[in-house]
Amino acid sequence: MSKGFKKYLIDGFLIGSALFSMFFGAGNMIFPPYLGFKAGSEWLLAFISYFIADIGLALLAIFALIKTGSNNELLKPLGKIPSFLLMFSVFMCIGPLITIPRTAATTYELAIKPLGSNFSTIIFFIIFFTIVFLLCYNKSAVVDIVGKFLTPLLFLGLIFLIVLGIIYQFNDVDIASRSQNIIADGIEAGYQSMDVLGAMVFGILVLNAFRQKGYTEPRGKLKIFGVSGLVAGGGLLVIYLGLTYLGACVAPNYTMHISRTELLINIVNTIIPGKTGIVFFGIIAGLACLSTAIALTSASAEYLSELTKGKIKYKTFVTAICIFDIAVSLLGVEGLIMLASPILSVIYPPILITVILSLFKKQIGVYAFRLSAVAAFVFSVIDVLNFRFIYTIPLARYGFAWLLPTVALFLVGFTIDKLSHKKRALQ
Repeated sequence: MSKGFKKYLIDGFLIGSALFSMFFGAGNMIFPPYLGFKAGSEWLLAFISYFIADIGLALLAIFALIKTGSNNELLKPLGKIPSFLLMFSVFMCIGPLITIPRTAATTYELAIKPLGSNFSTIIFFIIFFTIVFLLCYNKSAVVDIVGKFLTPLLFLGLIFLIVLGIIYQFNDVDIASRSQNIIADGIEAGYQSMDVLGAMVFGILVLNAFRQKGYTEPRGKLKIFGVSGLVAGGGLLVIYLGLTYLGACVAPNYTMHISRTELLINIVNTIIPGKTGIVFFGIIAGLACLSTAIALTSASAEYLSELTKGKIKYKTFVTAICIFDIAVSLLGVEGLIMLASPILSVIYPPILITVILSLFKKQIGVYAFRLSAVAAFVFSVIDVLNFRFIYTIPLARYGFAWLLPTVALFLVGFTIDKLSHKKRALQ
């Protein structure tokens, strides 16, 4: 084995592990088991659609960032105001509006509620966000230390849980699917994991890691991304595939009234009876959620402060986010998922189209970019508003009512670019 190849493998593993940690949030654990629970015997098809919509698109987004160099360059073809609004929406979703309060709600439902405690939710959320506030306010390094320790521990704990479930506890899956549309459910669960949005924000950290390790040429970046992507994607595939399968295995035992967190807790309790497994799992998952909340609160506060050009300080935004999310967390995990669903259904398609078209930036003009993004956005809004005619569009039942109109307007824009003889080069 040559030294160069060995270096690629080592660096790829290290960066891939970091990439895995960015995508693998404790809050995301609740989606694969519930997807398997709904899909029953068709759990594998549900998982494939979920994995493509989640990790597949997230890795594609990072690949696009590598090709373009930054978020600004990636979104630039859309125009100044649309690109700002799209990026602002991304930060709000993975920040104070959805993901941060969901980490608090998930912690309560995984670590406190299963113990049978009557501990007040509002008091718990006040304590949770007080800790977030104190560690973010001083920009403490505790979250880095805790995060690096907890992610491997959570990963190993889940692997142990999955192996025990497969070997000792469960029989073959034989219950019919309870889902009306398995593929659409998988895609929606992938959206809810929000790893694509996370890639838009944290992907720049991956680019910096490439540069620090000496990969500055395009070919070198792509090669190291190939290795790191396999490491991160492979680790996530094992975890999410196993959790989806376990959800399908316990499907006969519960009704559709069970929540996502309750299902996960019951799976843990079935495999490791008694409170020992629940307590251990709750502590690790809760601390992992806390470290995620701290990281996202800090990143959101930095972003918002930069938007005001420093006129409103970082610490002011940390305070505002923590107070705001105490209230939002009271919606609970299921309530936050319901809140997120229409928002994510609207912003994902234009982001996805922009990511894909950015890979062909040298061949595509500005009208093709903008008309495609507009079509994806408009038809996603129409879909969310549930206008009846939307179901006459092919692929609408799978959640892709926006796809064919987007392709049509892309062709219109592409034609305009060609006829105008001014692609207004996007290179």
